[in-house]
Amino acid sequence: MTPPSARDTQRLLPTALRWTCDPAELEFKTTGDLPTEAAIVGQARGVHALQFGLGIDQQGYNIFVSGPPGTGRSSYARLEIERLAQARPVPPDWCYVRNFATADQPVAISLPPGEGGMFRRRVGEMVAEVRGGLRRAFASEAYEQQRAEVARRYEQQLGEVMQALETEARSRGLMLQRTPTGIVTVPVDLQGRPVSQDVFDALPEAERARITARMKSLEESMAEAQRKARALEREGREALREFDAATARGIIDGPIARLKEQYRDHPKVAAFLEAAEQDMLAHLAELRAAGDEEAGEQARPELPFPRRDPYARYQINLLVDHRETRGAPVITETNPTYYNLVGKAEYRAEFGALVTDFTMLKPGALHRANGGYLVLQARDVLTSPFAYEGLKRALRSREIRVEPLGEAAGLLPAATLRPDPIPLDVKVVLIGTPEVYHLLYGFDEEFEKLFKIRADFDVVIDRTPDVQRAYARAIAAICHRTGSCHFDAAGVAAVLEHSARLASSQDKLSTRFNEVVEIIYEAAAWAREMRSELVSREHVRRAVEEKAYRSNLLEEKIRELVAKGVILVDTQGAVTGQINGLSVLQLGDYTFGHPSRITARAYVGGRGVVNIERETQMSGRIHSKGVFVLSSLLASRFAQQHPLSLSASLTFEQLYSDVDGDSASSTELYALLSELSGLPIDQGIAVTGSVNQMGEIQPIGGVNEKVEGFFYTCKIKGLTGRQGVVIPHQNARDLMLREEVVAAVGEGRFHVWTVRTVDEGIEILTGTPAGRSDPDGRYPDDSVNGRVARRLAELARRFREFAPGPAPGQGPEPPKETPPA
Repeated sequence: MTPPSARDTQRLLPTALRWTCDPAELEFKTTGDLPTEAAIVGQARGVHALQFGLGIDQQGYNIFVSGPPGTGRSSYARLEIERLAQARPVPPDWCYVRNFATADQPVAISLPPGEGGMFRRRVGEMVAEVRGGLRRAFASEAYEQQRAEVARRYEQQLGEVMQALETEARSRGLMLQRTPTGIVTVPVDLQGRPVSQDVFDALPEAERARITARMKSLEESMAEAQRKARALEREGREALREFDAATARGIIDGPIARLKEQYRDHPKVAAFLEAAEQDMLAHLAELRAAGDEEAGEQARPELPFPRRDPYARYQINLLVDHRETRGAPVITETNPTYYNLVGKAEYRAEFGALVTDFTMLKPGALHRANGGYLVLQARDVLTSPFAYEGLKRALRSREIRVEPLGEAAGLLPAATLRPDPIPLDVKVVLIGTPEVYHLLYGFDEEFEKLFKIRADFDVVIDRTPDVQRAYARAIAAICHRTGSCHFDAAGVAAVLEHSARLASSQDKLSTRFNEVVEIIYEAAAWAREMRSELVSREHVRRAVEEKAYRSNLLEEKIRELVAKGVILVDTQGAVTGQINGLSVLQLGDYTFGHPSRITARAYVGGRGVVNIERETQMSGRIHSKGVFVLSSLLASRFAQQHPLSLSASLTFEQLYSDVDGDSASSTELYALLSELSGLPIDQGIAVTGSVNQMGEIQPIGGVNEKVEGFFYTCKIKGLTGRQGVVIPHQNARDLMLREEVVAAVGEGRFHVWTVRTVDEGIEILTGTPAGRSDPDGRYPDDSVNGRVARRLAELARRFREFAPGPAPGQGPEPPKETPPA
């Protein structure tokens, strides 16, 4: 009885090519029967780490959530943070008020949650009451009368002083006369009229001398009178100020005293109110002027720039208001620039200059998230200048300082506000890819001190019954949230199969939920178009096919070139030294496989195996390594008795771009074995898989795309029933082929084989046993390895004939002798 061939024993059954979900195992009829709450599917490792990190209230235990985009990392992080935040207390409100002693250093005041807005309103009401009271008080008739009485009293005393001086002057025959430069003495005639300068000059010199002496004698009295007059003027002004202050104090004391009583448990508030009262009294003239302007607003001409209200200095800048907050705040900053994180002081133009004050301080995300959680995308933080440094500085010092960017970077020191720093208590959650995490960990020595917890989200999860049910609940939640059609059990089963296809495994499901949700939305859209109340398997299949159709233009163009013979690919017949390799192309969100012709040629020489792509610098490092590995395998197998003397070349035909990866190393080895043995390779079989030095076939990626790529190539050129693909046995559980391919295998029109070693693969390709060596290292003559050994021996003999002397590897070659070309 003839033993079964490798093609029979290594062939996979149709059931092994795809996992099919049985709708009956899902235990529901439609997703409308399932709970609608959103939940994370799988990700036990990331969920556990995130929950642990959120539960630690110690410095440095911030969290980095790592994982590829679309794995639910952001959605779940936000969901879990919001859940925990509900149980935490609401943090205090924060206000900035004017520092009346040092205006460029505003004072930060903390108040219980919701009290900040109340404090601002009460202070605003107090200021309005004071403004109105002052305006009414200083405009009242009683005030004018009392003020006039105070002024009259001092004016009377001043008049008495001047009257006494004038009396003394008249007794000396003089008169006091007021001029722009002050009071001067003027002589008078007998009728008491002032003597002009001309008349005075015409008087005899003795008379003029007597008059001048009398004038000088009066100067001391004039000086004393002027000192008394200035003192009385000062006393009068001070009395008027005291009168005004007493009047204002009667207006101001009451409202401020009420506020002090309400905030007696807040020392900073009491200190601010006390300082505000003293400042109002010190700037009473400005406040009165503002009241007068307000009263005469209609008559005042319009100014080119608005005048700053002097009462604005008593406003409250409510930086953070938690009046509507429930639990700890959860802030997601989508544009984490430096200023959006740490806050800023805005500026306004006044008379051609930029000015600022404490009322123009604006909060950053750290202020709003203080006492809670701040969620940031790592890429956005790192690409915004100085944002990452500002974030680290705040976390390291545990306080938020509002500083201009130039000053924070030490570039441009400027006179500006330096408000009180606010104590920081926040949990920062950075979300990024694993690559970003490792870069930060490797190049930033502070990163590991500030982000001690890593929550890692995977792209796949084990396909268990619990996970399948969780997937179904997630689909139900999406349908409920979006108001779209619900799925029946068969539709959910189709989504699960598509998820397994995305995961490239029969035992896994994809956690790239963005891609899965796209199919859910599009399948629901097709269901609506077909006027179906439920989304079924047919709608999901249509959504998958239409999504591929929108992106596979290039794939169809390549197949068209193969069909026309422009791209040379044989799918029938047998050729020596020629084989179909498989590669994968990725264009955006679409990936497909296509075959490439690989050829090998061997001839007399001593160069060994030459990789033409490497010689032309079109080969990547991994591909070059694969060629070296197959060369080593060839030498270890066939150079145990004599040196390996050959020259051979390997190339990808019609390759016009770089090639990398080692998934074609076994394919290249098969082509070389065929060339050396003289046995042709069946062109209806394509091969993928890498090889190691022991001759074992190793797994590769993109197995589904590669198998399907060759299937569709064979389909356009005609399926014969002998065509198929050889894949590594480790990739068998990675197969999630399209239903069309599985059906063709079931009908015997296409095949998939798995191999463990090079010998199994070459037997499938040539139909000839590979052959095993005996204890002396000899192979059966009719086997593939036996034919290769004979051909290598022949090439070595011919090479020695052309190159007399020691064979390569047996000693130094004679000087100045080279084998002829």
